[in-house]
Amino acid sequence: MALPIVDTFGRKHTYLRISLTDKCNLRCTYCMPQEDMQFMPSKWLMQADEISHIARLFVEMGVEKIRLTGGEPLIRKDAGDIISGLGKLATSLTLTTNAVYIDQFIPELKEAGVTSLNVSLDTLNEERFRAITKRDHFAKTLKHIRLLLNEGFVVKVNMVVMRGTNDDEVNDFVRLTLDEPNLHVRFIEFMPFKGNRWDLSKIVSYADLLAEVGREFQYQPVAGEMHDTASRFRVDGGAGTFGIIGTVTHPFCEGCNRIRLTADGKLKNCLFDTSEVDLLTPLRKGEDIRALIYAHFQKKHFAHGGHAGFSEQQAKSEYEQNREMIAIGG
Repeated sequence: MALPIVDTFGRKHTYLRISLTDKCNLRCTYCMPQEDMQFMPSKWLMQADEISHIARLFVEMGVEKIRLTGGEPLIRKDAGDIISGLGKLATSLTLTTNAVYIDQFIPELKEAGVTSLNVSLDTLNEERFRAITKRDHFAKTLKHIRLLLNEGFVVKVNMVVMRGTNDDEVNDFVRLTLDEPNLHVRFIEFMPFKGNRWDLSKIVSYADLLAEVGREFQYQPVAGEMHDTASRFRVDGGAGTFGIIGTVTHPFCEGCNRIRLTADGKLKNCLFDTSEVDLLTPLRKGEDIRALIYAHFQKKHFAHGGHAGFSEQQAKSEYEQNREMIAIGG
């Protein structure tokens, strides 16, 4: 067993997020701000055997959980093969998806040991769904969430809450958790990335979200773990839970254990850090990449990629230097 990945703050990194592609079948503005976005050529992307090789190295270095992300990971033609291959590793496996194609992968997911997955859904209104995503997949998304629940999967619905766009639906999403023990909602604060027109006025904060839920429901906190990104709650008498990922106003950096690998094989030690290290090029040259991994995490900042904090000015200067969200991996 190789040495674990530990940063200078003593945080042990055991959670690997692998982006399979920067392409998506939706066009959500907070993630992919342009219809004419230039996607990576296929030859730049990690191939299935390269993903498997790198993942195996990370598992040897102590990774206990792998999440597949994108873009939309299931639009890759070899997504099923990748899922099946990673399912053989000694780690838990999950993914984040918009669920449009999830019905085609139920057997592979079960065989790979996937029991829980995240589904991105920002509205329960069909017309608003079309406005946010620029696509007409609302009915299919809801149908496939129901399919996942019926097939016994735990479903975490991720909602990016944006003031003036969908913040009036918060309690509609909470209601989804009342009778479904395997359905959990995660409200995500709107975060700054290149080109997504972020500013502070669009954020619905952690405190504001709890206040909104409290107008209609009584709720109690649910005990969590050190590495949790979401603070979780359960409505009194409810079966499922709701949670808040308060990256901007209620950060969880102290317990960070996450590793991010972009679709083109670049290692990021924080979602907001603009520095990256290329693992794919040396891997293709037959080099041992473990030293690069250890060295990169010795440079990890304590919080927010080393940025002092979130402000409108920094969003336009510092955060614009990062990749688009879709090019990093959700």
